[in-house]
Amino acid sequence: MKLRCLIIDDKPLAIDILADYTRKVPFLELVATTTNPIEGLNIVREQNIDLVFLDIQMPELTGIQFIKISGKQCKIVLTTAYTEYALDGYEHDVVDYLLKPIAFERFYRAAEKAFNLIAIQPNSNIKAAPIVVTEKPAEYLFVKTEHRIQKINLVDILYIEALQNYVSLNTTAGRVMSLQPLKKIEEQLPAVEFIRVHKSYIISLRHISSVERSRIFIGDTIIPVGDSYRDGFYKVIEKS
Repeated sequence: MKLRCLIIDDKPLAIDILADYTRKVPFLELVATTTNPIEGLNIVREQNIDLVFLDIQMPELTGIQFIKISGKQCKIVLTTAYTEYALDGYEHDVVDYLLKPIAFERFYRAAEKAFNLIAIQPNSNIKAAPIVVTEKPAEYLFVKTEHRIQKINLVDILYIEALQNYVSLNTTAGRVMSLQPLKKIEEQLPAVEFIRVHKSYIISLRHISSVERSRIFIGDTIIPVGDSYRDGFYKVIEKS
């Protein structure tokens, strides 16, 4: 049994990439694609769609508005280039949140998660047996420095700071300067452990000592919380 899929994105190139990924996954069936979210609503209602890969920022209707209107007719995987919408998505019970550019491996994991969620629903004809989880969540990442590629354990990361052309990964063992952009490193971090709190800072939730207004204390270091990130940050720590 396959999941009947719909791709909605206002950029044709993004649709082409996701469509190619969908065709490579044996338990997905691509039913339709569209750049118009309003048309997408009709497709969901008329063609028995199981799963929608949905862009967030679209002119006619945002992804969040689409979710509210469509209700729970299908499962949703959000796709976007903007991290600040992650919390809104999870509040609406989305399956996963994919940051562009999306790697096939990350796409596959989201599809697999959707398959298993739908398989356990009452009255579902989908059986989860064919899906085999072959990897556990990453416990480390590799970052490029000036002279080498260094492995860093995620549990050791305190916070990450963007510094002009460099990124500073501050760990329990010291600081590592990387040539990779902050966005690329952010894509490798699990959202349940790390959160962007400022345009220049990503922090580890496990290492927060305390929070005071718009300041986060990690040991002796004070991290500012940006205005556009404040609400999302407080929603996360209030749920913890």
